[in-house]
Amino acid sequence: MSKLRIAIIGAGPSGLSQLFAFKQAEQEERIELVCFERQSDWGGLWIYTSQIGIDAHGEPVHSSMYRHLWSNAPKELIEYPDYTFYHHFGCFLPSFLPRALIYDYLTGRAKANNLRRYIRFNTAVRHVDFDDDKNEFNVEVENLNTGSTEYLSFDRVIVAVGHHHVPNMINIDGVDQFPGRVLHSHEFRGADEFVGLNLLIIGGSISAEDIASECYKFGAQLVIISSREEPIGYKWPAEIKTAPILVRMEGRKAHFKDGSSVDNIDAIIFCTGYRHFYPFMAKRFRLHCGVAEIIPPSLYKTIFWIDQPYLAYLGAAKYLYPFSLFELQTALVRDVFLGNVKLPEKDQWQADLNEWKKREKAMVPFDILVWADLELDYMRDMLALLHTHDGNQPLSNFDFDKAQKLLKKYSENKLVDILGFRDISYESTAGMENTKLVQVCKPWLENMDDTIESFLINYREKL
Repeated sequence: MSKLRIAIIGAGPSGLSQLFAFKQAEQEERIELVCFERQSDWGGLWIYTSQIGIDAHGEPVHSSMYRHLWSNAPKELIEYPDYTFYHHFGCFLPSFLPRALIYDYLTGRAKANNLRRYIRFNTAVRHVDFDDDKNEFNVEVENLNTGSTEYLSFDRVIVAVGHHHVPNMINIDGVDQFPGRVLHSHEFRGADEFVGLNLLIIGGSISAEDIASECYKFGAQLVIISSREEPIGYKWPAEIKTAPILVRMEGRKAHFKDGSSVDNIDAIIFCTGYRHFYPFMAKRFRLHCGVAEIIPPSLYKTIFWIDQPYLAYLGAAKYLYPFSLFELQTALVRDVFLGNVKLPEKDQWQADLNEWKKREKAMVPFDILVWADLELDYMRDMLALLHTHDGNQPLSNFDFDKAQKLLKKYSENKLVDILGFRDISYESTAGMENTKLVQVCKPWLENMDDTIESFLINYREKL
């Protein structure tokens, strides 16, 4: 029996989870496994680079990370059941960590499982289509170091490139004539360049909150958050103000929907989300999903292409529990592709998708707890589909009820203290050993050093 040829596109968090899920089958020589990564290293969006726009290969820069970025959700919501933060770092840590530690943890698990051997770095996938006569995918890839092109064949293709790297920009009158700097959050690389300046942030998303807080922390003179939505009700300091959506700029003067205005704006930062973008996929397999959509169309269980079940997308839905969700998605992809799990008949797939879309449509907009309920039910749904063989047992360690309560408490704490919520720690949602609540050594607002070494030394000394 010939091996099943599987291609994974992207070596970020979801792609690495998929490699981990398939590792045993590859070692048993049941499959041929290859992962194509356009960047020179793994980690996807968690890689920091000072570059913006176009990289050294002429490719769009993937990363949206910036200096001094800290996680905006507790680490307990992204902890792997088989590889804990305690196991990786050898000490107890608070719940909110600098980006460098999250990246080190994510890639540490990949290193521990020797996943690098499956990855072809600096390799861009240029085109993917399916040959209906041969019943296989044709995949065109380019080696960015040499410029050479290969044409390869696979039985299964998994798209794991994420959807937080192509900015969604909106048009507002006068912005094109604004004399200051205009950028999207994708190009934001650090708050230290906006010290003493008056900033206008467009958008009501989490990134708008984070960048506003970050710029205040590093000494911006004034930050205005302009959004279509009503303010959530955070207790911002005097230097951070909220405003209705911007309708036009006149020079450095911003005019808002309610007729109010603010002058002397130095920079405008658009925090208006990201577009799903899969230009390498043949048009018939190219996912089109709205910026605000939670459940993507065309995918059964937000994974399997309804008209081509040998094609899977990972992380296409909007999510609150990323790593845990990826673990479930990739386990399901593995078990379906290896024949361990039989999905319902295809005529039921669209009906199932319609039910999820109906529930999404009925949601209260921007209610994070309702969103969490939807996501946790989706995760329970995937878990119910998974075959109960030994390889899936660690997935059952995820405590859905505890995760729901943690997110609710986290949201309440954030509402009470938007600048201090990162100073609170939580218990693990997986019920694992070597977990305890840890008091932060220095409040986030005062901690200007986000290096791994400086952060860990305080907590390792407590051992």
